[in-house]
Amino acid sequence: MACEKSHIQCSSKVGIIGAGISGIAAAKQLRHYSPLVFEATDSIGGVWKHCSFSSTKLQTPRCDFEFSDYPWPERDNASFPSHVQVLEYLYDYAEHFDVLKYVKFNSKVVEIRYVGGRKTTQLDLKPEEYGSLLNGYPAWEVAVETSQSTKVEWYAFEFLVVCVGKYGDVPRMPVFPPRRGEEEFLGEVLHAMDYAKLDEDAARELLKGKKVAVVGYKKSAIDLAVECAAANQGPEGQPCTMVIRTLHWTVPSYSIWGLPFFLFFSTRSSQFLHERPHQTMFRTLLCLLLSPMRRGISKFIESYLAWKLPLVKYGLKPDHPFVEDYASCQMAILPDNFFEEADKGNIQFKRASKWWFWSRGIEFEDKTKLEADVVVLATGYDGKKKLQDLLPEPFSSLAVDSSGIMPLYRGTIHPLIPSMAFVGIH
Repeated sequence: MACEKSHIQCSSKVGIIGAGISGIAAAKQLRHYSPLVFEATDSIGGVWKHCSFSSTKLQTPRCDFEFSDYPWPERDNASFPSHVQVLEYLYDYAEHFDVLKYVKFNSKVVEIRYVGGRKTTQLDLKPEEYGSLLNGYPAWEVAVETSQSTKVEWYAFEFLVVCVGKYGDVPRMPVFPPRRGEEEFLGEVLHAMDYAKLDEDAARELLKGKKVAVVGYKKSAIDLAVECAAANQGPEGQPCTMVIRTLHWTVPSYSIWGLPFFLFFSTRSSQFLHERPHQTMFRTLLCLLLSPMRRGISKFIESYLAWKLPLVKYGLKPDHPFVEDYASCQMAILPDNFFEEADKGNIQFKRASKWWFWSRGIEFEDKTKLEADVVVLATGYDGKKKLQDLLPEPFSSLAVDSSGIMPLYRGTIHPLIPSMAFVGIH
C-alpha cells in the first residue's frame, strides 16, 4: 500500500466495499493482496447485524448455509440458528482467517470515480507482479467518510469489489396520493429497517398496548406480526393487523413429511425439470417431456400446505404455483406460533391492493378504515437504487437490464464495467 501527499490518501491493489458475509468472504479470498475493506458501521455482518429482529432466524439448515472451508460447529443440529448465532459464526470465520485487520469500520463510501487506468498514482509494485486483472495503475478512486472526521478521504484501487448486497440502507417506500401520505397520520410510522435498530426493550415499548398495522407479507412482516402479538398479551393487548397486497407461499418447516425442499428442486436431476438460457435442443425436449412432473411436484406441495396450514381459512392461499416463490426466494418459513396467535385473534389479516393514511390509521380502496397507533412498513428494500446511487455514470445505468436483473458473468463480473466485481448482489 502506498500513501500519497495528493488528494489520494492511500493507494492499494484491491478495495472491498461492505463487510457483510460477501465482503468478509471476498476479503478472505483476496487476503494475499492485503485488501482494504470499507464498512460503514461498527460491525461486520451486514443484514445479520443491522436488519434483524430479536426473533430473526436462518431459513435454511445450518449445513446449507456455511462456508465450505469453515463448517458450522454442531453442523448436524437440526435447529435453525438465530441471527445472533449467524453473526457469531461470521466473526469466528473472520478471526480464523485473520481478515478483520483489513476492515476499516465506520467508513462509509460516499463516491466512486472511474479513472480509466490513467496514471494518477503509481502503486508500489510492478505491474507484472499483479496478474492479468491488475495493471499497476488505479482504475477507481473511492471517497470515504469516517465517524471520526467530517473530512472525506480518497483511496485509489486497481480493482474494486462491491459487496453491498440488495437489502438494508435504502428502504422501498409506498407512494401515496396527494394529502394521503404519512403526514396525515397522527400515529407513528416506521420502516422495518428502523424497527430493527431498536433494542428489545424499546421494541416492546413501541408495540405494547398499541394497535399496530404491519404492511407486507414476507419474512420480515411475518416475524414482526409475531413480535407484536407477543408484546400485546393480556387484557390490555391489541391485535396486530397485517395489510397484505401480494400473497406468498409460507411453510411450517424446511421439509415435507421429512423430505427437505432441496430434494424436489435443487438436486442435479431436478435441474432437468427447468429450462435454461441457450439450452440445447435435447434439453429443450427433455424439459418439455418432464413439464408434467414439474407441475405435479408443485401441486403436490401446494396441496400439502393447504392441508397442513389454515391458508384457506384466513384467505392466505396464493394463486400462483409454489415453485415460483421457491425459485425467487420469496417463500417464508413461519414461526411456530404464527397461526396459533392468529387463532387467538392476536394477528389479523386484511387484503388490499391500495391503501393510504388518514388521521387515525389506514384507509383502503373499498372505503373501509383501520385504526392504528403504529404502522410498520415491511415493504422491503430498493437494491437497484442502492447500487445505482453508489456507481458513477455511465456505469450506474448499466447496473440492471430491462428485466431488473444485473447481468453478471458467473454472478460476479459485469462485461461492461472494468476492474470491478460484484459479490452477493444476486
